[in-house]
Amino acid sequence: MSRESEQQNRRMLRARDAMDRQYADPLDIPALAAIAHVSQAHFIRTFRATFGETPHRYLQRRRVERAMALLISTDRSITDICMSVGFSSLGTFSRTFREIVGESPKEYRAAHPHVGTVPTHFSMAWTRPR
Repeated sequence: MSRESEQQNRRMLRARDAMDRQYADPLDIPALAAIAHVSQAHFIRTFRATFGETPHRYLQRRRVERAMALLISTDRSITDICMSVGFSSLGTFSRTFREIVGESPKEYRAAHPHVGTVPTHFSMAWTRPR
């Protein structure tokens, strides 16, 4: 791997790590591109080439993964979970959840029993979308 390629990967990892940490915050491409120290267009192209999906889709998937964990580990309302993971619209959340998981948040919660006694990292690994 060339030095430039390694540096580029590190910049993309910095941006992805920021997305992982701040998934519930409103993140936009200009802010993420600034973290990676590249232009917006270059950031989108490079992120997709590096991780196999666009930054927007990655962030949606992270938010849905967190919502999945909250749906089975808490009794919070679906709307509350939707807002707490960073979605601003229940309709967008439900549509995105169904696209990624294959069922609605309500169906997902009904199909998976409450696993409050299992550590979160285990339940997230078991229920991660494939």
